[in-house]
Amino acid sequence: MSVMKKHWVARLGVLGFALSLLLGSFAATPVNAASDSGTFKVGMEAGYAPFNWTQTTSANNAVKIQGSQEYANGYDVQIARKVAKALHKKVVVVKTSWDGLPPALTSGKIDAIIAGMSPTPDRRKTIDFSNPYYISNLTMVVRKDSKYAKAKSIADFKGAKITAQLSTYHYQAINQIKGVVKEPAMNDFPAMRVALESGTIDGYVSEVPEGITAERANPNLMYIHFAKGQGFKTDASDTNLAIGLRKNDPNKAKINELLATISSKERAQLMNEAVDNQPSTESNGNWFIAIMKQYGPMLLRGTGMTLLISLVGTIVGFIIGLLVGIIRTTPKPKKLGQRGLRAVINWLLSLYIEVFRGTPMIVQAAVLYYGAAQAWHLNMDRTTAALLIVSINTGAYISEIIRGGIISVEEGQFEAANALGMTHLQTMMKVILPQAVRNSLPAVTNEFIVNIKDTSVLSVISVSELFFSGETIAGQSFQFFHTYLIVSAIYLIMTFTISRLFRLIEKHLDGPKDYNVMTNQMQVETPKTRTAKEG
Repeated sequence: MSVMKKHWVARLGVLGFALSLLLGSFAATPVNAASDSGTFKVGMEAGYAPFNWTQTTSANNAVKIQGSQEYANGYDVQIARKVAKALHKKVVVVKTSWDGLPPALTSGKIDAIIAGMSPTPDRRKTIDFSNPYYISNLTMVVRKDSKYAKAKSIADFKGAKITAQLSTYHYQAINQIKGVVKEPAMNDFPAMRVALESGTIDGYVSEVPEGITAERANPNLMYIHFAKGQGFKTDASDTNLAIGLRKNDPNKAKINELLATISSKERAQLMNEAVDNQPSTESNGNWFIAIMKQYGPMLLRGTGMTLLISLVGTIVGFIIGLLVGIIRTTPKPKKLGQRGLRAVINWLLSLYIEVFRGTPMIVQAAVLYYGAAQAWHLNMDRTTAALLIVSINTGAYISEIIRGGIISVEEGQFEAANALGMTHLQTMMKVILPQAVRNSLPAVTNEFIVNIKDTSVLSVISVSELFFSGETIAGQSFQFFHTYLIVSAIYLIMTFTISRLFRLIEKHLDGPKDYNVMTNQMQVETPKTRTAKEG
């Protein structure tokens, strides 16, 4: 076997081994494994009080959130506890964004959706529903100092800027208001409350229990009591809230039997308790101390998760990028078969780079987390999926950075190494890569910083990183500006520290700035050696 061919085999072996380790570390389990266990996994936002919210203790029969130190509580949680008891299973709350609930159910990530979801005809096309577990009416939440505070009919909102939550019938109900300015839908209720308080919108459509919560939690907000027959026109599929289930779920009959035993009086009592038990948002004294005292551990865990994902993703991505960059800059072999193999490998690597650089990470995360479960029946937890997607995405970018670093090295150095009898691998390892890595270090540092900030998009799969934690805190405390100010400061501290740290590494790699080239051009005199000679 020729030397060139041996090097090709060695490189491919190293790449295959590294990727095998990477993929092996992200082990997946069959998608139906969770459903067959003794747990009843329930998906909810845990941020839609009084139906569901996040709290820091287990008070009032709260249930611990999977993969978190926080707990979920609310009307939905108490219904979930009753259902799990009837099924002789342990309830597990899986905190999931609203848009992620249906794909989480159909992909087997959760066993049921109990999140104030209405059984609309569109939703019934993909998932099934139980009988209703709550019936609610629509209202409008506005500012108390607004001209719409005295509204008694939806007609009074003519010309008002109104929005509602994305992918809900609330948003479609806005069409019933003639002359309304229909603003783009928003992802969640915390975002709508921020928009309402800032004056971006004049109101948002909600359900009465959420309106009561908003009014109690924020003295600046109120919900509208529409006169009889002057509110939104809805049907049962809109106002009924039901448990979302997979098609042909064998537990549907048992769940309906359980719901039939819960009287209207008991349901009203559960809702009243939920309204009374939701976390207090009142704070006295310094707002920073108040937020950190109550939610400091949550922010700390979110910061740790952000650093973990960005650090591991950058390191693994650097390894992937280094291997890909080296392979893509290898010289053309002389043999036809080797040239063909090189062309195929380069085409595949180019495809990988273009796909992951040409699509948003938020889309990649959703496809990997939900799509892998639906298409290949692979069930990864959120953290594993986050680490994998950040690593692969970073590898695509760093591979081009490394390739650029290799190309930036003067061609004469390749020729000199070849003249000295060095193989291509020796040339790369001893001459080219040390310079290429140094030249690429600022860009790699930038990728690390970008990863710290881009972990925020992983909220689409409900990874409990810093932004997701901040979003939860803002929704619970109603202190949106203060919470996001703290989150921004934490991001700034992390990125600034990383930037300064890598700058020190760059200076160390640059070596001493003050040196003299000796007459034979092979010896370097530094201030330290000069002092030693003079002594």
